[in-house]
Amino acid sequence: MMRAPSFWRGGTSAPWPALLSPLASLYGAVQQWRWRHARPARPPLPVICVGNVTAGGAGKTPTAIAIARRLIGAGHKVHFLSRGYGGRLPGPLRVDAGKHSAGEVGDEPLLLAQTAPCWIARDRLAGAAAAHADGAEIVIMDDGFQNPTIAKDIHVLVIDGGYGFGNGRLLPAGPLREPPASALERSDCIVWIEDPLHRDSNPGATLGGVPVFRARIVPSPSAMHLSGQPVHAFAGIGRPEKFFATLHEMGCDLRAATAFADHHSFSPEEIIALVEAAAADSATLVCTEKDWLRLPADARIMATPVPIALQFEAEDSFTGLIAARLKERRQAREAGDG
Repeated sequence: MMRAPSFWRGGTSAPWPALLSPLASLYGAVQQWRWRHARPARPPLPVICVGNVTAGGAGKTPTAIAIARRLIGAGHKVHFLSRGYGGRLPGPLRVDAGKHSAGEVGDEPLLLAQTAPCWIARDRLAGAAAAHADGAEIVIMDDGFQNPTIAKDIHVLVIDGGYGFGNGRLLPAGPLREPPASALERSDCIVWIEDPLHRDSNPGATLGGVPVFRARIVPSPSAMHLSGQPVHAFAGIGRPEKFFATLHEMGCDLRAATAFADHHSFSPEEIIALVEAAAADSATLVCTEKDWLRLPADARIMATPVPIALQFEAEDSFTGLIAARLKERRQAREAGDG
């Protein structure tokens, strides 16, 4: 996968956004046609969709995991549902971390499956039905915000505070999958993930009338043994610089930082080069959990993953909103069935 072009961020005189605007108009027209003719089917259980409006990583997976942990703690049987981006198996299939590889099911489903059962399915409705048959009470979709084939009960829009809506243009002239106004219209709440590189970004209490909950990515306690240690880091995620900034915040002695494209598939030559460079500097080779899961099984011993978690500023308020929305949707379903 190629890296997101720099002009997507805006603030540049590059001619590409204007040159690509006809394609962006075509993309927008196709999206409008899909939504206009869609007849979303409703699964037999509540669906929480965690998505974003831009291409690339915004923090959807950590948000989905954070929601799942809170619902599981409240006694709910939660399953994840993912398209399985980067994997070749179409599903519906329940992910088995001991059996499946990232090449088969994608890296994000392997990470999600560490918290709760995770299903991959190109056909999201079939995936939700499979989860329901397997005992799920609630399905959390990681991505799928722009998928019109399945009805969602709660829409959680995730926004990267340092990236926002980029240059404000639709693909491929910009990073937008749809106009922000239409995404906000469907959203029940926004999770605004603070950028360690742009701490002064402040969306306010609401955005477009939608309640905003601020959060930040923090290293898990199990990663703090790396504090003060020399490290060589690599990352193939949407914004690798955020991972490197997290290492600085942890107090790591960051000797080298190598960025790859999002969902990059590492070749043996690249892995050997990274390992040798770290060894020559007497440094620990570190990466994100998603990158670690994309490494071949026999290469994982050569790198140390840095687990992270999402920390909310107002966790009780966010959890309360999700619980209230689930109750409202359940009552609406029961009224409709009656």
